[in-house]
Amino acid sequence: MTKSLEEVHESVSTENKKKGFRKILAFLGPAYLVSVGYMDPGNWATDIAGGSQFGYTLVWVLLMSNLMALLLQSLSARLGIVTQRDLAQASRETYSKYINYILYFLAEIAIAACDLAEVLGMAIGINLLFGIPLLEAVLITVLDTFLLLFLINKGIRKMEAFIIALVAIIGFSFIFEMIFAEPEVHKVLAGLIPSIPNSAALYIAIGIIGATVMPHNLYLHSSLVQTRKFDRTPAGIKQALKYNLIDSTIALNLAFFVNAAILILAAATFHKNGMFEVAEIQDAHQFLEPLLGTKWAPILFAVALIAAGQSSTVTGTLAGQIVMEGYLHFRIQPWVRRIITRLIAIIPAVIVILIYGESVTGKLLILSQVILSLQLGFAIIPLIHFVSDKSKMNGFHISKTTQVVSWIIASIIVSLNAKLVYDEITSWLASSDHPMVLWLTVVPLAFGFSALLLYIVFKPFIAKFKAKTINHSPHNLKLHFAQKKTHEVKNIAVSVDFSNADEAALNHAIELGGMDAKYTLIHIVETVGALMYGIHIHDHETTIDEKLLLEYKEMLSEKGFSIETELGFGKPNKTIPEIINSGTFDILVMGTHGHTGLKDILFGTTVDKLRHKISIPLLIVK
Repeated sequence: MTKSLEEVHESVSTENKKKGFRKILAFLGPAYLVSVGYMDPGNWATDIAGGSQFGYTLVWVLLMSNLMALLLQSLSARLGIVTQRDLAQASRETYSKYINYILYFLAEIAIAACDLAEVLGMAIGINLLFGIPLLEAVLITVLDTFLLLFLINKGIRKMEAFIIALVAIIGFSFIFEMIFAEPEVHKVLAGLIPSIPNSAALYIAIGIIGATVMPHNLYLHSSLVQTRKFDRTPAGIKQALKYNLIDSTIALNLAFFVNAAILILAAATFHKNGMFEVAEIQDAHQFLEPLLGTKWAPILFAVALIAAGQSSTVTGTLAGQIVMEGYLHFRIQPWVRRIITRLIAIIPAVIVILIYGESVTGKLLILSQVILSLQLGFAIIPLIHFVSDKSKMNGFHISKTTQVVSWIIASIIVSLNAKLVYDEITSWLASSDHPMVLWLTVVPLAFGFSALLLYIVFKPFIAKFKAKTINHSPHNLKLHFAQKKTHEVKNIAVSVDFSNADEAALNHAIELGGMDAKYTLIHIVETVGALMYGIHIHDHETTIDEKLLLEYKEMLSEKGFSIETELGFGKPNKTIPEIINSGTFDILVMGTHGHTGLKDILFGTTVDKLRHKISIPLLIVK
């Protein structure tokens, strides 16, 4: 199995640390890299727009988003710590190849949207601080590719230290901004009471959620926690989960402080002075000095903006690497990956600035956050399924209460997104000169993604239900145990698939070999995960199959037969010949497959390929 972020996998040892603060310190770090995604420039645009238009009213959205983020990031960390797989790898071994291609494509869109926000944010910061034109500042952001390459070569701890330093710069900048702004505390507290004034506020609120709970961070966190090497006993895993929860709580609360500070700053300066339309970061920067009466306010604002853009761009690249390797098993050099990601973000930014000018960057930032929010369901729902799976999580699955809360959060996010998509599409249809084009393109696409979301939601539940309802019990097999006077076949392989076909196959095998023969029961696990990871797979179906194969062995052994078992992984027409040709079998007995229709045709193809690859007779039993 390929390791997630292999160059830094288990590169930080925690085993030689004593208990207490030094032990906690060894685990602290991954959540800080994740937290910068929660205070990137995309947040600034949505927070400024929310604060200037609606004052302190949407502070509760930030708090709710932070609590959602804390739970979801803890689930992501749990997945990585327990299974040693990141979210992309877990998805690859669970869903079909084509579903994974779509999920990969959506994850890449989310990362590109995030990178677009970071490019614009850093460019705006450079423009405001040094007076460099915005278009040139956008092109300058390509240079941070080399910074990432330098940091990753120095090790994950050096990268974490760099990011924490940037987070500290952002935090201190806003402490001083709050001192300058003197917000009204009672109104801030009133803003914690949930309310949505109008549809414009809903759009901003969804943008805030999209900017706060970021899909690529779920992939990132599940990988970064694997940089820690610890004792993989149940006690060691439990300790790692506890310390990573502490890490997440501290880091995400710092991110909440920064987001709240930006929104409160906008409310205390712009909204208070009747400037309700300030949505552009440049406008915010311009008005800070005359409204707050100090030149340091805009300078600190620009410095924090550059720090936010630079820190989040580093983690965005790591997320891109994780997604590409996890979904596609395709690895390219980090600097190549960085340049590709950056170009995907720069090209639309440059085109928009050239056509519409610098005044639309705020709208572009908010749009990028809404795109992120729309992709959230496709990352959150698989994550909840994975950490709820008892067999996948080896006893460290989440409780029923946590599952319920997680599904409520997923429902809130998906419902808000559905409302937003519906409103946007109906608005486009009403205002478009060619509505039929939208009916033939956008509407089917929306229905297609809705169907995909429903598939991802219900597929695991249906799979579990089928596993419970299909009677695999070997004790229901009607075995004849017919005896012959002489038996020439002494070493018999029997392929079993836990369907009704096994009954006929076993009866014919026993007729051939009797009590004196040695029987080897062969079963092949054919899940997507088995194809990808082979013997390293530990999914629900593999666990069930291992148990059933053992039950077959026990039942037949009790009857006095000599039974061995072989569990293979992958495609039957490849794996069965490998097992047969490496042994000393006299014959292979197979029952007709327990499926009908298309699967019968496919199985027929399997048999046809298989019989040419084995050097012993093959008996097909109907």
